[in-house]
Amino acid sequence: MSTIKASSPRHFLDIKDHSTETLRHILTLAARVKALQQGRKHPLCPGLPLAGRALGLMMSRPSTRTRVSFEVGMKQLGGTVNVLSPSEMQLGRGESIADTARVLSRFVDVITLRTGTDANLRELARWSSVPVINGLTPVSHPVQILADILTFEEHRGPIAGKKLAWIGDGNNVATSMIEAAARLGFSLHLATPEGEFTPSETAVNWARENGGDIRLTHDPKEAAEGADAVITDTWVSMGDKDAEKRLKIFRPYHVDEALMALASPQALFMHCLPAHIGEEVSEAVFESPASVVFDEAENRLHAQKGLLLWCMGKDDLSAYQG
Repeated sequence: MSTIKASSPRHFLDIKDHSTETLRHILTLAARVKALQQGRKHPLCPGLPLAGRALGLMMSRPSTRTRVSFEVGMKQLGGTVNVLSPSEMQLGRGESIADTARVLSRFVDVITLRTGTDANLRELARWSSVPVINGLTPVSHPVQILADILTFEEHRGPIAGKKLAWIGDGNNVATSMIEAAARLGFSLHLATPEGEFTPSETAVNWARENGGDIRLTHDPKEAAEGADAVITDTWVSMGDKDAEKRLKIFRPYHVDEALMALASPQALFMHCLPAHIGEEVSEAVFESPASVVFDEAENRLHAQKGLLLWCMGKDDLSAYQG
């Protein structure tokens, strides 16, 4: 059974919580662990660094990539996983998040939470004595951004100094990308509809105050001009009850071949998936050589492994040499 950790846990709640050096360290870990497993059907890291460790994977919102990447990643590192849904926990019967956090801290070594309420994540981290990872909230999605950066740099080299274009909804993924732009030194141009779908003002202000080059527009052509990557996301997500309204508002933000033609000739197309072909992106773009969406999906696995190693202090880079 795990014991309570005396030192402060290494939580990973938002990109902005961490220095450039820490984020680059996690990304380097992810890249090295990925390189070690190339060509192996059942890849395992040297010495199974997380052998005897346990991950509590709390999934109050369904997912394919988040669940599978954390579950497979933890097992490839030698650890075990307990997937916990609300219906299987006392949280669903009135137990407080504070009590759940303190109990789970006695059983597992790290917790990933995917939740529909950002306050739940903050409360869990406040009371947990083991690291808590943000697997998604309505406010941010930092683990997705780690995979996105890893993917971009595999294809186009260092992201610092590059221009990325975000087209569509200024949602939780956009918020984490805004924070990453400030920390990792790339320019981010966001084209969104006016009103409720603009990016978080708090995130934009924070990024600009911390040196981020964040440009806002309502014109997707302006954002895409000369971009090194064009990024979009679904227009209608889980829990959205205004699908018809959204589809009408976002129609001008459809990423097609004409929009991609405005970007750099070597521009990548990126999407965190699942995609709705014909809505936010055309089939021609989604299936084009520029599209790296399935590399992004795969890199969720490698990014999660780098993150798990960092959270649990198994992040000595010399241990993960090819």
